[in-house]
Amino acid sequence: MSRARSAQPDPRATLRGGLPDRYLTPDDIAAIFEVPKETVYQWRKKRIGPPGFRIGKHIRYDPVDVHAYVTNRKAADQDAA
Repeated sequence: MSRARSAQPDPRATLRGGLPDRYLTPDDIAAIFEVPKETVYQWRKKRIGPPGFRIGKHIRYDPVDVHAYVTNRKAADQDAA
């Protein structure tokens, strides 16, 4: 008898359906935006991506900040068009 694996929901689907109730990891951000994790780290280094913060040696992202970042990017793209 095999044990069922506890699969985490796809972060992109969670964000579309509503903000997750946890802080996001760089892996989550990479999955949401469909980019390599290294790109997420480059965004942070260049200060051009969603704002993150450190908890010890770990980087986390507040889903509210990620949503605001996307909203601002969409508005900037519409203004440029």
